[in-house]
Parts: sequence; C-alpha cells; structure tokens
Amino acid sequence: MRKNESMNSPFSAPLSAGLETLLTSQPEQQAVRTEAIEYSSGGVDFGGFVARPESDDDVLLPAVLIISDWSGLNDHARVRATMLARLGYIALAGDVYGGGAQLSHDEAGPAAGKFYGDPQLFRERLLANLEQLRSVPGVDADRIAVMGYCFGGSASLELVRTGVQLAGAVSFHGRLGSGIRATEGDVRTPLLVLTGASDPVVPDEAVVDFENELREAGAPDWQVVSYSGAMHAFTMPDANAPERGSQFNARANERSWVAMKAFFAEIFAPAA
Repeated sequence: MRKNESMNSPFSAPLSAGLETLLTSQPEQQAVRTEAIEYSSGGVDFGGFVARPESDDDVLLPAVLIISDWSGLNDHARVRATMLARLGYIALAGDVYGGGAQLSHDEAGPAAGKFYGDPQLFRERLLANLEQLRSVPGVDADRIAVMGYCFGGSASLELVRTGVQLAGAVSFHGRLGSGIRATEGDVRTPLLVLTGASDPVVPDEAVVDFENELREAGAPDWQVVSYSGAMHAFTMPDANAPERGSQFNARANERSWVAMKAFFAEIFAPAA
C-alpha cells in the first residue's frame, strides 16, 4: 500500500458549512489519523482515504468500508470516515471508479450507470476495496462492515449479494434492486437499510420488492427503516434539489446515524 500524506489537510478543499456542521456533530473522543492511499487490483489503480483512531497498530479494531454517492471519492465520504474513526473504528472511504476520481454531476450519472448496468463488474470493484480494507494494519478481519450513500448504499447491498459474510452492512438512501437478484443462501450478512419515505428513486414498490428478495434468499437478519418526509440524499448536507427528489433532511440524517451507531455497537460487540 503506497501512502500519500494527508495528516494536516485531510479534505480536498475547505469544507462547506454543511459538511463542517456534520463533522462537528460527532465529537472527537480521541485523536484521529487520516491518510490518502493508493492501491491496485485486477489492473485497476484505486485511490482511497483511511481514517483511524490514534492507537497502536497491534490493537485490532473494527473497520468499515464506506462507498460514496455517485460523485466518487468526495469530502462527504472523507467526513463520514473521520466521524467513524471518532467512534473508535478504522474506516476506508473506498473507490469504485478507479483513480480516486471525483466526478461532476454530468459525469457521475453515466459513470454510475456503467456499474448499475454491469453488477458483476460492480461486485469485482467492491471486493477489491474490501480486500484493501482487510490489509490495513490494525483491522480486525472478523469485525468488518460496509456502508454507503446513494450509489454507495446500492454498493453495500451489491457486495453482500456476492455471499461474502461480514459483520454487517448499512445502506443510506441507496437503490435496492440489482441486475443479479439474490438467490437462496446469497445474503449472509446482517443488513440495516435506511431509506426515505419520499424518495422517488426508491418508491414503496421497490422497498417491497427488495424485502421479498431477502425473504426468497433466506436472508437471516435484516431491517428496513423508512423516514417520513425524507427524499433521496437525505444525509448529505449540500443536497438541495427537491424538484429532482433530492434534499438534505436534518432529522432523518440524525436518526439514521443513531441507528447506524446502535447497529455497529451490536455487530461489533466482542463475542461473549
């Protein structure tokens, strides 16, 4: 793993007011280290961002792979990784596109569409990111989760459909369907799915179809939470396009983060 310095300036630019507020909403209980990283798999070069509590690498910690919305490796993902490190976890904000790309809105749609349309490629990229997280010093390989936002929420569900067994997976306002539907035994990872009740990207019928997919696949542990009045991207402070069904919702953002924390506390609890 090759590393780039990121100790003093972990974000790509000064944070927006919304992201700054989001970051400070999770108090810093201990010092956090961050670094930009580069890694390769299957002939693809990736860029990522690691945040971790300041601790001895010999101490194994739970770890979380974060996949961002469709714009790529952005500061929202870096902020969330830092917030997770403040909770005591190692976090890798990963990279599906390659090169640590951060895309404009016009570029992001076609780029994400490539992976929605090729779930096998999507899964290969996600598994590469998972293997990278497993290689980070100090990661407890038995306590790894995946989470993501919008495109990344879809990614977290796509990853668990591969049959990989993780401690847990969380989807924040992600699309719920896949071009490769889960079959019996495919989903072995506990799931927490957090969706907006007013999200046009994930209408009620999509939620019901996803729940039926999980039932048919015999998924052993899943829950779906729907937040009233919440549109797509409800956790993203700079989302403000209600005419396109995308808008930040402070209450849903806070409640979903609390739900995630409770879920992680459960799945990462040391075995009795």
